[in-house]
Amino acid sequence: MAEPVVEGAARLNTQHIIKMSPPLDFSIPYDVAWVKDRVILITGGASGFGAAFVRKWATNGATVIMGDINTDGGSKLAAEVNSSVGRTAVYFIHANVLDWQSMVSFFKKAVELSPTGGIDTVVANAGIANVDPLLTPKNLDAAEPPPPDLRIAQINYFGVLYTVHLALFWLPRNPTSNRHVDLTTHPTTRGPRDRHILLLGSMASIGPLAPQPQYTSSKHAVLGLFRALRSTCFVSGIRINMVCPYFIDTPIVPVAGRIALAGGATGKVEDVVDAASRFVSDPRVVGRAIVVGPKVKLQQNETTGEFQLVQKGAGKDIPEQALWEAYADDWEDTELMSKNFLEILHAIEKVRGWGGWAYDIVMALRYGVRQAIYGKGK
Repeated sequence: MAEPVVEGAARLNTQHIIKMSPPLDFSIPYDVAWVKDRVILITGGASGFGAAFVRKWATNGATVIMGDINTDGGSKLAAEVNSSVGRTAVYFIHANVLDWQSMVSFFKKAVELSPTGGIDTVVANAGIANVDPLLTPKNLDAAEPPPPDLRIAQINYFGVLYTVHLALFWLPRNPTSNRHVDLTTHPTTRGPRDRHILLLGSMASIGPLAPQPQYTSSKHAVLGLFRALRSTCFVSGIRINMVCPYFIDTPIVPVAGRIALAGGATGKVEDVVDAASRFVSDPRVVGRAIVVGPKVKLQQNETTGEFQLVQKGAGKDIPEQALWEAYADDWEDTELMSKNFLEILHAIEKVRGWGGWAYDIVMALRYGVRQAIYGKGK
């Protein structure tokens, strides 16, 4: 029996405008072996999630080209993985995500090293978290007070912007890749090469971390970037996906953070790798975001739809899960003001028709001529 249509929800649905792949069903398995022969570029690959990604994907047949400022760690990781897989599967290039020329060089060298002459996936993984100096202003009564240290925000967002900007240039140049994202072709079928950007957000993309304003705001910005880019996936032909880890047991969580989390739970690196591998290996997944948290057993209330934690020792038939989809319904239930504004714009365009379009074109050209003759500000 078909479910009844809720009039209010239907009125706010804009999915006919924005096209993405269907919501994720984590009960349907994927095969990480689908990454075989992919060429994956990753920033911040020398440690943490990045190092785990490198090991997993190289072991399953991908070529991974990683960039990091940690030269010793990156070089050792590449040598270790190459020795274990018995081939040159990993390349390390020194790269600083805040240095534009360093990033340009990183991408160019990656294309040169690629066995296919192109890049299939770009993973914007580099990021830091630390005690936020924004909260401890010092010496601001001096004659020339120093500016705050904004390195956390710069690495976590401007570094991502540099990475995405270069990815948008190089991915369309991936030989034999297809401009049109195909949501139906099975990944095991030999076909065009991929064009994919994977962003690393955080639970801080969704909710605030009070002691971490720079980290929170920068991860909010990454979420905004994801939501903007995924609406153009079918125009650019580039898949966009995002992973948002909760507190994961890695070196990025400082001692103070571990103390604050005492008595609670943290997520596992392998679950973050699982989420990222689903995105990287399956070219049918477009515009989706996964939150990674601690593994728990949940039961959904049939009346309210809310999830409830299953008590320890109960629910033997309920599988544990660490992955949840986030921001899956942006276009199913658009915020009312935005929906109304879009409808007004569409109505104006319809009323004005081609005559209004032609008038705007003439006025735009006239404005350009005036700027050329009289200069800016006229």
